[in-house]
Amino acid sequence: MQKGGAVMAATLQTIADELGVSRSTVSNAYSRPDQLSPDLRARILATAERLGYSGPNPTARSLRRGKVNAIGVLLTDNLSMAFTDPYAVAYLRGLAEAASARETSLLLINLPTDEAAGRRVVSNAAVDAFCLYCVPDWHGALELVRQRGVPIVIGEDPNAFGPDASYVGIDERAAARRLGEHIVNLGHRDIAIVAHWIVDGGVTGEVSADPDALRYYVTGERVRGFRDAFTGAGLPWDRVRLINAAANHREEGAAGAAHALDRHDRATAILCTSDVLALGVLDALRVRGLTPGRDVSVTGFDDIPDAEVHGLTTIRQPSVERGRLAGELLLDPPEDPAGRRLTLPVSLVVRATTGPNSTKEQS
Repeated sequence: MQKGGAVMAATLQTIADELGVSRSTVSNAYSRPDQLSPDLRARILATAERLGYSGPNPTARSLRRGKVNAIGVLLTDNLSMAFTDPYAVAYLRGLAEAASARETSLLLINLPTDEAAGRRVVSNAAVDAFCLYCVPDWHGALELVRQRGVPIVIGEDPNAFGPDASYVGIDERAAARRLGEHIVNLGHRDIAIVAHWIVDGGVTGEVSADPDALRYYVTGERVRGFRDAFTGAGLPWDRVRLINAAANHREEGAAGAAHALDRHDRATAILCTSDVLALGVLDALRVRGLTPGRDVSVTGFDDIPDAEVHGLTTIRQPSVERGRLAGELLLDPPEDPAGRRLTLPVSLVVRATTGPNSTKEQS
C-alpha cells in the first residue's frame, strides 16, 4: 500500500481499518481462530494477502506471551560435535522427539570457555528452558543459567544445580567399575586408560593426574570407577598408565594408543572412556598387526552402532532415551520432585575385543 508516494508495510491496524473491525479481531484470525466465524476469518486473511501482510511478527508475539517454544541445548565442545559424535546424535534425537511432540524447537548453543563470552551467550539466548549437555559444572556462566529462572535439566553431575534442577543420567562411576572388573577378572594387570579431558590443553599423551582432582565430571567419574575396580583387585593405581586424548575423536584414540603399545612393557588392556576413542585404539592395533581380545583387550563406553560392528566390549547406555526423558522433564515435568531425578540402568556388553591375558606375568 502507498501513502504520500511512499510504500508502507501493512499492519494489523491497517487490515482492521480496511475491514472496520478491531485490531484484536484481526490478531485473533492468526492466534485464536476459534474465536471468529469462518467467514470473518476468511475475509481477514484475504484482505491481509491483498495488502501484502504475512502475519504477526513471531518475535514480538513470543515476547508478548513470554514464551518462544524453544529449548536451549548448551554445549562447550565444538558445535559440530552435535552432528558428528554418535552419542551426541542419539541423545539429541531423543531430545528432538520429545520437543517435536510438544511443538517446541531446539536451539543449539555453543558455550564459549571464556566466562564473559559465555555469560553473553546465556543472557541473549531466547529460550524457555536449558538442557545442559557436555558443560563442566565449574563454568562461570552456569550461575547466570540459574538466574534466568527457566527450567533446567542436567545429565552429568546430579548435584551441580541442587535439587530444583531436573536430572537424567547414569551412575558413571559404577558403570566404569563394571568394565574395570571385567578386565581384571580376565587376568590383566598391565593396563592403560585413554580418556578425553583428563587435562586441559589439547595434548594427546601420557599424563599424571589424581582421579579425585579431574575437572570434568564424566571423565572423572569413569576414571574413578576404573580405579575402584583395579584397587579392589589389589592392583596399585600407580601401575596404571593414564593417557589424555586431545579430543573425543577416533584419530586421537589411535594416537593415544601409541603411548600404550609402542614400548617394551606394552599394555595388555586399554580401557577408553568412549566408544569413539576405543575405535581409534582398534585402528592402532590393526596397523601394528595386533588382534583385539587376543594380544590386547580393548573396552569402550556408550555402545554406539559401530561398537557392535567392530565387536567392541562396552557399556550400553540408553542414549536416545536419556535425551527423550530430558525433554519430557523440561516440557512436562511431574508434580512429584522425586520424579524429576532419573538414574537410568546400563549394561555391560561383552564382545570380541576382550579376552584373557595371554602373558605369563599377571601379578
